[in-house]
Amino acid sequence: MASATSSISSHPAALRDVKAARIGALRQQVGVAPAAARGQRARAVRPLRAAEPARRPVAASAAAAAPAVPVADEAAALAAVDYEALARELEGASPLEIMDRALAMFGSEIAIAFSGAEDVALIEYAKLTGRPFRVFSLDTGRLNPETYQFFDKVEKHYGIRIEYMFPDASEVQELVRTKGLFSFYEDGHQECCRVRKVRPLRRALKGLRAWITGQRKDQSPGTRASIPLVQVDPSFEGLDSGAGSLIKWNPVANVDGKDIWTFLRTMDVPVNTLHAQGYVSIGCEPCTRPVLPGQHEREGRWWWEDAKAKECGLHKGNIDKDAQAAAPRSANGNGSAGAPDIFESPAVVSLTRAGIENLLRLENRAEPWLVVLYAPWCPFCHAMEASYVELAEKLAGSGMKVAKFRADGEQKPFAQAELQLQSFPTVLLFPSRTARPIKYPSEKRDVDSLLAFVNSLR
Repeated sequence: MASATSSISSHPAALRDVKAARIGALRQQVGVAPAAARGQRARAVRPLRAAEPARRPVAASAAAAAPAVPVADEAAALAAVDYEALARELEGASPLEIMDRALAMFGSEIAIAFSGAEDVALIEYAKLTGRPFRVFSLDTGRLNPETYQFFDKVEKHYGIRIEYMFPDASEVQELVRTKGLFSFYEDGHQECCRVRKVRPLRRALKGLRAWITGQRKDQSPGTRASIPLVQVDPSFEGLDSGAGSLIKWNPVANVDGKDIWTFLRTMDVPVNTLHAQGYVSIGCEPCTRPVLPGQHEREGRWWWEDAKAKECGLHKGNIDKDAQAAAPRSANGNGSAGAPDIFESPAVVSLTRAGIENLLRLENRAEPWLVVLYAPWCPFCHAMEASYVELAEKLAGSGMKVAKFRADGEQKPFAQAELQLQSFPTVLLFPSRTARPIKYPSEKRDVDSLLAFVNSLR
């Protein structure tokens, strides 16, 4: 990671509060309201209970001498910022620098969204800036016990109170009474997430002008690969309501997960004990599980669904629906023709629709076939690519054919009806003397596990 201390202001807190925050090469000068003005504004808004760490108080004489900045003027200045230009300016900045800029610009009207996972790094960065900060979290009522214990540990470690948001009790009651406790396993997680997460988040954000998330580009190549460091939130509204009323900061967007963990260990930051049990991405208990060798970290979430669905709605603006709808079709009728193909190896045969239909019809095949059903945009397919190609090379000349069939786009209904496709990737073995293909039942996609499956059925 980049240097974490190079551009933190050395001005005293009182001077920093009365001085306008300069936004680099931008033409606009963003005013930072003094502590007194911020206190008046926070009392008037009362969106969430303020939760700031202990700070040295600003000298009374300095606060008294500071001219009050009209709230309306400051809001107008913030709205006039070109956030695309600001994102470009911050591209080479460290997470600490970006956090400092965010807190300086928005003061008490910005808060860190904390999920109880490795995004605790955001709280550590905020503490290191020396500025007051707020933290909120969504308590869905279905988190792991370890996550609740972690919340308590974080509050004590940083001397803060996390501002918890809860789902509407009547909405939860209606959902559970109508559809049961585990309906998401049958008809998808979106409805439950909408009640337990998205609507509480919407209420929280309506009391803010900006929020800070722990999104990283490497978390989900399918939905988070292009997130900027700062942006106008495309999905939610802030304090002033309407489009453009909320700013979203992603300070660790450009940081690799391994570097986040290096930072946490170096700074001796408390972490969720679920991480030591194999959990990487952590959400609600019924929808989260440890990841296995060869799996992408997001594969521990909603594992019964397609990779494209692995956003709960909190960051739905990451998904460019217009681009997906306008994506050209590939030669075999699949969508996302622009995505580079995967499983590229002389040892892996690429099957067309006609080829796999012929394979299905044969009752006595000359040799068995192992076929992966995949989509080139799927991060979980990317995660198993190396092991599958290595397996194909190991099996070369053994009498076992190894192949791939791209099963997204227009081929997906066929794959679901005829090839047992439920999610990507799906691995099928077509035995030499059995008509029906056998689906690989495990989530373990390392070479040894796949080879054991093949050898047990040869």
